[in-house]
Amino acid sequence: MSTRPKRAYDASFKVTDAYRASLPDVMKCPNDIEGARVAIQQVGIDGFKLPMRFALKAGAGKKGGAAAKHGAGPATLEARVTGTVSLDAARKGINMSRIVRTFYEHGADVCSPELLGRILKKYRRAHAALEARLRVAFSFPVWQASLRSGLGGWQYYDAAYEVALGRAGELRRYVEIDFEYSSACPCSAELAEHAREARGVFAMGHSQRSRARVRVEIASRRTLTVDVLLSHCRAALRTETQVMVKREDEQAFAELNGAHLKFVEDAARLLYARLAADARVRDFRVMCAHYESLHSHDAVSVICKGIPGGMNADSLNFRM
Repeated sequence: MSTRPKRAYDASFKVTDAYRASLPDVMKCPNDIEGARVAIQQVGIDGFKLPMRFALKAGAGKKGGAAAKHGAGPATLEARVTGTVSLDAARKGINMSRIVRTFYEHGADVCSPELLGRILKKYRRAHAALEARLRVAFSFPVWQASLRSGLGGWQYYDAAYEVALGRAGELRRYVEIDFEYSSACPCSAELAEHAREARGVFAMGHSQRSRARVRVEIASRRTLTVDVLLSHCRAALRTETQVMVKREDEQAFAELNGAHLKFVEDAARLLYARLAADARVRDFRVMCAHYESLHSHDAVSVICKGIPGGMNADSLNFRM
């Protein structure tokens, strides 16, 4: 007659080295592989969160210096990690906690594409993998000064650093940012002016909140961080959405939109011009979506640098 195990948790139990060595490890049993005995291109973790330090810049605009009192320099933000490695056909699985442990070894370091490259090399060696990828997503705060009132507030940008190691050991580094801006329609603006001039009718051209998702690959032996992409977006598009406004700021924003009318095609080309001129950028892809106020559908565009073997514009997912 078998003895039933106790249904109780023993909080006093201490693990010894001998006991740990006796624990079974099913990952070392290739004969237990389920399904097809084939390689897996990517396997790992997604949605692992931890606090990481990121370098922050001072504010933007004419009153940007006021951001100093709100803090600049490294700040601790919530990071969301996706980490994967390749798995050959003869191995059942990987030790996923190694990816997590590797990150905790760098808790005091400032997160950058270069740091992620070092972390990636560590956990690829730990898994004896041929390929590995790592992505750290975060919400990046920057102090934004109002256009005319002297107010200010924190603007947040969804951003990510990503690195990839190929079979030959080549490291590729990427930076990504989502940038929200206003797009005033050039056609609508001209038609509104025509109505006023030809018939004396007050008319209002339409504009809408818009978003660009900019992804760049960093050139070899160069450095580039998310604040650089933010600067390119601001300089190219000029009509970033605002945080804090009074009446004078709202008027200024209307004037700003009037000075920088743009179709979704214009937005893509403006960003192309900025990114193509930056020697730190090897390759890039820009996705723009204008959330139309005239139509019940959106206007979208995708543009790439166009280098051989580089990023392509095949994505049809504009739900940014």
